[in-house]
Amino acid sequence: MVTPRRFTLTQYLIEQRRRFPGASGDFNALLLDVALACKAIARSVAFGELGGVLGNPAAEVSTAVNVQGEQQKKLDVISNDYFTQMTEWGGQLAGMASEEMDEPYQIPPTLQRGKYLLVFDPLDGSSNIDVNVTVGSIFSVLRAPQEVIDSGRDVVEADFLQPGCQQLAAGYALYGPTTMLMLSVGNGVAGFTLDPNLGQFMLTHPDIRVPEDTQEFAINASNARFWEAPVKRYVDECLAGKTGPRGKDFNMRWIASMVAEAHRILMRGGIFMYPRDTKDLAKPGRLRLLYEANPVGFIMEQAGARVSTGREPLLNVQPTALHQRIGLIFGSKNEVERIERYHAEPAKAVDTHHPLFGERSLFREEVAL
Repeated sequence: MVTPRRFTLTQYLIEQRRRFPGASGDFNALLLDVALACKAIARSVAFGELGGVLGNPAAEVSTAVNVQGEQQKKLDVISNDYFTQMTEWGGQLAGMASEEMDEPYQIPPTLQRGKYLLVFDPLDGSSNIDVNVTVGSIFSVLRAPQEVIDSGRDVVEADFLQPGCQQLAAGYALYGPTTMLMLSVGNGVAGFTLDPNLGQFMLTHPDIRVPEDTQEFAINASNARFWEAPVKRYVDECLAGKTGPRGKDFNMRWIASMVAEAHRILMRGGIFMYPRDTKDLAKPGRLRLLYEANPVGFIMEQAGARVSTGREPLLNVQPTALHQRIGLIFGSKNEVERIERYHAEPAKAVDTHHPLFGERSLFREEVAL
């Protein structure tokens, strides 16, 4: 039996680099360092409680919170350290920014600085880590402003405030039954699976494409009372099934780990919604623009999907703050475009006939008149 030849991540990056004969190799080296950090995190996730990285919630109450006001898990901090320690030394970076750090991370003065910026969420979905649900890491590479490159000064928040369309590369690692790395360097999306025997990411999913149509959507239904009318209309129509205006049945999914949601959509299509709502008017959305929405949005668009806030293309949004939040909708092109049309139409009353979300619940007895 002949085993099919598979490219390693290194070989894939070398092949991609050939499109740019003048490239120095720094870009590839940075991505390989990021991949190494993901391998280290995957190992820690795999050991779980045996590795002492989860803690014991019953006996140990952590009061540590990150800049987002969210409780930090042990593995959040460990994963953040892996990213910084494994990428700062190579001389490719001018600075970094992380969901887990209040301010930009400076490359130590004893180390060489480079021309790229790295932004990342070191452990997306970490609230699920104690119950062994799939989690992951999300990252994005930007070019540092020329003034930063020329002067070698410390980076500041404004250096990172670049719209998603200016990303040079983006990806995520998925720590599930297998460890996978999904990557785009601006030439489509490729998926790599970690071979535990070789310790190498092997190309297993070349040129991933997201189907334009779907019958599957993901949204946190517990927030239904806070949704804006266009989102509520869309979900109600999906739930109405074959007898409703869409004329077909839909499946609803929700994992509460965006890398897991994104991966499912890359593999088989679908639509993910974490839209702007009225739950907290001080926050225009739940997801972080720089660390989560932009990288995943870049990957999705490179795979033929559509990415939106509901009102405008996500990758055109100009960031205004390092830890800015935003509403996010992505996935199969025709479904995202439908939600955008609903947002563009004049506001009108929404039919709430569906028993799951209607004023009359499944459990309220109807009184005969």
